[in-house]
Amino acid sequence: MQVRYIGAAMFRALPRTREPSELPERRSTSIVASVTSQPGGPQLATNGRNRLAASLLKRKASTLFRHFPSALTGDEEAIHQLRVWGRRLRVALPLLVAKPDGRRATRARRLLRELTQAAGSSRDLDVLLESYDERLTALPARSADQNLLRRRLASARRRSRARMVENLLDLEISRLRGDLAGLIARGGTPPAIVCERFAALSERESRCLHDGFTMLGTRLDARELHALRRRARRLRYATEVCDQIRSFESSATKPWKSLQDLVGVIHDHHVLAEWFDRQAQNDRKRGKDALAATADEEAAWARTAMRRLHEELLAADPIAIVARGLAALGQASPAQLE
Repeated sequence: MQVRYIGAAMFRALPRTREPSELPERRSTSIVASVTSQPGGPQLATNGRNRLAASLLKRKASTLFRHFPSALTGDEEAIHQLRVWGRRLRVALPLLVAKPDGRRATRARRLLRELTQAAGSSRDLDVLLESYDERLTALPARSADQNLLRRRLASARRRSRARMVENLLDLEISRLRGDLAGLIARGGTPPAIVCERFAALSERESRCLHDGFTMLGTRLDARELHALRRRARRLRYATEVCDQIRSFESSATKPWKSLQDLVGVIHDHHVLAEWFDRQAQNDRKRGKDALAATADEEAAWARTAMRRLHEELLAADPIAIVARGLAALGQASPAQLE
């Protein structure tokens, strides 16, 4: 697949968003060529110890670790931000560092993955409890069994928080901080190369998104949708990096955020339905048939909500959202290039 760009838009400022039909004819020149053709471009492209990328990397790392102490106390928002900034930093590393496949960068990405996974289960249970509370609040009255299921879910979250703290303390945080400090001290990559790497990433991920949603069609597959959501999130965070390296705030992250949110609520209800399934199975083994029946009813509610949310996703047309995201970057959609 080839990619089209609008002049030097990826480095300086994006022009107004154009529809795919308005894009210029496909060009063979790379994004780096378009950047270095501008005044000062060759100097940016050859400065191997560029400080702009290193400064951006340092700010992201500082933001990540700022949330760490509060996350250890179980603060819900801090846990969420720790996870979010860990993911942002993981996406940013291969775009910004001088040697993305080097030992330090590879190890830092592995440790960041471990960090986000350590905070993951606790944060997931926060979201599940929030979703179930919305369900119970909308009811005219709660049954005793529903209240018991809610208490179980809250108890599972408390236990998960305790495990999360232990898991975070077991991480090689000092090693991660040392690796990030070494990468920052080495100096980042020039903006032109950052944009070149971003172009390759956006081409790969947008193709996977387009093909994935095309293959799914109207079929509801929560696990496959979640995998596509991770790609949309990766594109969103990478686009943020490209905007930040150019000191320009574009609208190009909005379609990816929209796609991420639309699919995210489907995944949340899928995980909640599976949690109710496990409760029903365990209660039947204990001879608590009435409570198991209530858990079955709650699982059925969660799956009904999943189908409704999936219909909302289809109505929003995820393939069109992908095309809008690419148009905002001045890039042709995969469908146009076939």
